[in-house]
Amino acid sequence: MGAYATLVNEYRGELLDLVHFGYVCIVDENSNVIYHAGDENTMVFYRSASKPHQALPVIMRGLDKKYGLTDEETVIFAGSHTGDTFHVDALESIHRKAGLNEELLIMNPAVPQVKHPDDIKPRKFYHNCSGKHTAALLLQRELGGEIRDYWKEDSPAQREIKRVIGVMSEFDDDRIITGLDGCGVPVFAVPMKNIAIASKNLARPDKIRDDEVAAAAAAFAPRIHRYPLMMRGKNLLCSLINYDEKLVGKGGANAVYGLGIKDKGIGISIKIQDGCEYLWPMIIHDILKFLGHDCDDTYKMLESLCPTKLVNDNGTPCGRRETAFIGDFC
Repeated sequence: MGAYATLVNEYRGELLDLVHFGYVCIVDENSNVIYHAGDENTMVFYRSASKPHQALPVIMRGLDKKYGLTDEETVIFAGSHTGDTFHVDALESIHRKAGLNEELLIMNPAVPQVKHPDDIKPRKFYHNCSGKHTAALLLQRELGGEIRDYWKEDSPAQREIKRVIGVMSEFDDDRIITGLDGCGVPVFAVPMKNIAIASKNLARPDKIRDDEVAAAAAAFAPRIHRYPLMMRGKNLLCSLINYDEKLVGKGGANAVYGLGIKDKGIGISIKIQDGCEYLWPMIIHDILKFLGHDCDDTYKMLESLCPTKLVNDNGTPCGRRETAFIGDFC
């Protein structure tokens, strides 16, 4: 792992209380690194930040049209949903239309991340990765593989997903490091700069160096803006960020985030080393401010999710947090 940078300092009173290290990388429309904090060549697992890219093989093969899926339903392929009613309704509809069965999903049953009755029965559709798994099931069957093996690294579905991630990341797929994700399927690592490149490519499909992948991304990305709640859930960053039609973003476990700015052709990757995802909005806010992104509603949303002023349980101001790398832009 390469040298990291200080991303955020948190103060209790005037005493430095917490320091959060990590990496930021920003690329332009031609995939050139225009800024980095920490080593931009550090290999980082995408985790769920890869989900929008993993959804593309399904769109490439027209499986949404083959099974009569709505645009809204397909967005859950890219989401880390909270198990709300509308999420489960979409999954049930997809499985019914495509002749799939919930029990084919390999993850353990879970309960919703939203408020739910204490006696609710766990089920696989409540798991936040069940959309991604459903997409892989569709792909595995279409490619002629044994459908129950969709999760295996050497399965046709996972090989194709890895190939598309390589295309989006502009990184040879034989150099991608593969691990095992929390939900049981392969997880892919590429350098920080290549996560930023993939985010730029999702925002600017005209820059993708594969015509089929580019066409799929151009068709799929606008759906995210029309149905952002399918990306995560109510009042949560990965849904709220996509209400801004100039941005497209998705985060993953252990505080990795990919964000593209459409009108500027810019891609951004963020990795907070200690996994503190609550700092994402603050870091994104300050990066967007520096880059001149124009959307007051987005800034207000980001500020509400991660205020710079710290207050205690009584609402009394007790400290502050501030980004530590923005000055390096200048």
